[in-house]
Amino acid sequence: MSSGEGSDLLGPLFGDADVADHLSDRARLQAMLDVEAALADVEAELGVVPRGAVEPIRAAADAGRYDVRAIAAAAARDGNLAIPLVRHLTKEVEAIDASAARYVHWGATSQDILDTGLVLQLQRAVPPILAHLDRAAAAAASHARRHVDTVMAGRTWLQHSTPVTFGVKAAGWLDALMRQRASLGMALEDARVVQFGGASGTLAALGDKGVAVADRLAARLGLAAPDLPWHAHRDRLARLACALGVTCGTLGKIARDVSLLAQTEVGEAAEQQTGGSSAMPHKRNPVGASVALAAAVRAPGLVATLLAAMPQEHERGLGGWQAEWTTLPELVLVTAGASRAVASMLEGLVIDAARMRENLERTGGLIASERVAMALAAHVGRTDAHRLVEHAAQRTQAGGTLADALASDPAVTRHLTRDEIDRHLSAESYVGAVRALVERVVRRFARS
Repeated sequence: MSSGEGSDLLGPLFGDADVADHLSDRARLQAMLDVEAALADVEAELGVVPRGAVEPIRAAADAGRYDVRAIAAAAARDGNLAIPLVRHLTKEVEAIDASAARYVHWGATSQDILDTGLVLQLQRAVPPILAHLDRAAAAAASHARRHVDTVMAGRTWLQHSTPVTFGVKAAGWLDALMRQRASLGMALEDARVVQFGGASGTLAALGDKGVAVADRLAARLGLAAPDLPWHAHRDRLARLACALGVTCGTLGKIARDVSLLAQTEVGEAAEQQTGGSSAMPHKRNPVGASVALAAAVRAPGLVATLLAAMPQEHERGLGGWQAEWTTLPELVLVTAGASRAVASMLEGLVIDAARMRENLERTGGLIASERVAMALAAHVGRTDAHRLVEHAAQRTQAGGTLADALASDPAVTRHLTRDEIDRHLSAESYVGAVRALVERVVRRFARS
């Protein structure tokens, strides 16, 4: 995990600078300190601790006052970051006001501070991903509108199938991006819940003030207050992890499409900002696509770790909880990198409509064989029509066009004229309901 301070050589490639800052070591400590300061404040409001203790604790709750490496080394002995941080915080408060130091971390447990601190980090780190998804969706919508009639080969099993338009392909990207933007936003909202339960989740140390402290702490931090502490119930974080994982998969699908369209032999699309080669001066490598595809490869394992960590023991987990500490931030960061890369890739995507047309016509009309077979089936039945067109297609593969092969077969021309054959084999006339489909998706995006 990068500290967000430039120590990670690959961070700028696979991550996102703003998100990395929110997930840095110092940001993690600051989020925990923010919880400690807010806790003292609300406890003072409720008469649990003296009002005079609040300002010294708030003054000491500044991550810049602490040695990150020293706290990390102590955590290796203590088992988590909260224990040494509270110890250092108490010492700093003591230097300001010795009487206030006794009220640091009052009624809390380490997991309260670690979990709530993580939630604070997430509510700062995930919104940039949502913003990147919005950018990607806007770019996809622009391509869908502009290229609604730009005919290209549809491909199934990596082979030509029937004609589509680039607009409907881009609309498919847009549709998926909107779904994931909504799902990830809801998952983040569900995860924005304070953790405060004390040692075993009963708030016993605070007596009859426990629930009030928890509720007010949530409000002070801008989080929701759960009915119960969730120390060993990790479903909210797991749901967020799943949403991040599916987002990476969606971004990877778009990147896969673009990388295939950008192949030299295809040449139908290209990233505006491409990478080069240390050996081959001619190379234009699809860097953005590579970042998203790498994230799509990494994300499933990270999600699996968080799902595997869910069955935690009794009131507080051993091992599963600890496995989350680096895994979830890493998943957020790779998703941020993928969303940033895809947004930039789509914003600068260069489309070669002429090459799309050239590739579409490469098979001499075979791409529209289904349509002429359907027209012929009205006269001779589906089975015989399929057989006649299949035989013509086989002759076409040896040279010539499907239109010529069909026009030379009396069994075909008995029912279809050459003009009718040519009309049925026109790619523009065989793209189905693409205009209506694209319009429906783009209209929904405009309303969102």
